[in-house]
Amino acid sequence: MSKITRHDSNAVLSGAVEYHGFVFLAGMTADDLSQDVLGQTKQVLAKIDAALEGHGTDKTRLLQAQIWLKDIRDRDAMNKLWSAWLPEGGAPVRACVQANMADPRHLVEIMITACR
Repeated sequence: MSKITRHDSNAVLSGAVEYHGFVFLAGMTADDLSQDVLGQTKQVLAKIDAALEGHGTDKTRLLQAQIWLKDIRDRDAMNKLWSAWLPEGGAPVRACVQANMADPRHLVEIMITACR
């Protein structure tokens, strides 16, 4: 049986789960919630880069992304940063939807699956 490794776990979730060379990251949000959607997206993408590196992979190995926006009208602004962040030819499968966030100050949340 293959080993499942959970990182930064609590009673509700794990920050990351590794299985069979796959890395599943929990949804990530910005720390500075005073920022607009561009500022929050920059923060989230930087956190994703750091988390992927910490698990032995990077954004060239993305498989899937799930993106939640507080306001879907922010999609174009977020997509400008998202597209610039992605490696050329390396876009993952993706969903992007509007959602009621747990904290109304959160404007974007991104969850990633990658491989090594």
